[in-house]
Amino acid sequence: MYLTHLINQSMPHEDSVTKIKLCYSLWKNGISPEELPTQLGVHRATVYRWIKGFKEKGVRKFVRDYEQAKRGRKRPRKTHGMVKARVYRIRKEHLGCCGEKIRYHLLREYGESPSVATIYRILRERFQLRSKWKKYSKRGFVRRGTTPREVIQTDTVDFGGLYAFTAIDTYTREVSVIMRPRLTSRDGKVALKEQLTAFGHIDHIQRDGGSEFKGAWHDHA
Repeated sequence: MYLTHLINQSMPHEDSVTKIKLCYSLWKNGISPEELPTQLGVHRATVYRWIKGFKEKGVRKFVRDYEQAKRGRKRPRKTHGMVKARVYRIRKEHLGCCGEKIRYHLLREYGESPSVATIYRILRERFQLRSKWKKYSKRGFVRRGTTPREVIQTDTVDFGGLYAFTAIDTYTREVSVIMRPRLTSRDGKVALKEQLTAFGHIDHIQRDGGSEFKGAWHDHA
């Protein structure tokens, strides 16, 4: 009864963590769970939930988990407006190039390297990007080959300091992949020469507006 009196006197000034610890102390000292809600000033269901947590985790881990849950998830850091402006500029200059290429240009021109996910989050603020539920829906006219080597689609993939120049025959589905150390038009030209050797000849090449497909690559093509 003396301990119960102390609880009633101090409870208005105690936080939830203190209530949890006092609940554990009273419960371990044999106080009935039916009496605890009144003494602690909490709902009956809350007391039984706490006791269940004590049994499963012990009081220390239960309190740590409770405090972590109350702090909540961290809010994502806001991206600086200058980074957003640079992302939009690069996408416009390079005719809607993908997030990996935008990241490459940011690193080369400004020494910034945001994640590809961050870049696409920035793009979604201004542009309507392709839905993940409609990955294979048509996005305007795309030429398809009806004979071997009629149409080759080329693109690049960033592997982090190493770049794959890919070329796919849209009719036969044959693939050529050339690895290069940089994503420049000169590297694109080297890759194109090897791909021409692999395919024999190419009637029509489809590519995006990336800088690696301009300059030296474009002149050779």
